[in-house]
Amino acid sequence: MPESKLTPEEVNHVIGERVRGARQDLGLTMERFAEEAGLSLGMLSKIENGQTSPSLTTLTSLSNAAGIPFTALFRGLDEEHDAVLVPPGGGIEIAHEGGGKGRTYHDLGALRGPHRQIEPVLVTITQADKVADQVFPLFQHAGVEMIHVLEGKLEYGYGAKRYKLEPGSTMQFRGEVAHGPTQLIELPIRFLSIKVHPTTD
Repeated sequence: MPESKLTPEEVNHVIGERVRGARQDLGLTMERFAEEAGLSLGMLSKIENGQTSPSLTTLTSLSNAAGIPFTALFRGLDEEHDAVLVPPGGGIEIAHEGGGKGRTYHDLGALRGPHRQIEPVLVTITQADKVADQVFPLFQHAGVEMIHVLEGKLEYGYGAKRYKLEPGSTMQFRGEVAHGPTQLIELPIRFLSIKVHPTTD
């Protein structure tokens, strides 16, 4: 998928909207705000209408006059504007530590960026594990997780507790606590697992 690129005109337009909004929040006329920022009325008009590329010095003067952080003038200029659409039956089948015969995991996609924040996975179980006393390995990870059962029935372990889940059941928990299916009650089973990873900021 090609990356979307911002044009200088789009950047100027967003900055203009931010400057106009900051001025209006203060209840100032263009004349008064231009005076506070040390700019000509004509220059302020061009900036607010996205007709010019203000210098860093000018942007600093505008943010000081508005009493807002310099970075507030760039709000809305994030480069990641993707929407991830996975069609019915789509997703990428992934290798997973809980995988095996009769178990599949489909990754439902992620927004581009340096860190993955949300990890949606569709889990499908079509047959029971042959190993006695263990349906799945128990999992542990950072962040939080939510599971929502779409089909079938199962017992889900969380720490020392066990919960019976059926279609429509939703469960949320902290990933650091050992968790996972402990008994498969009614096959086939399908549930959506959504992990929310901790921020790295």
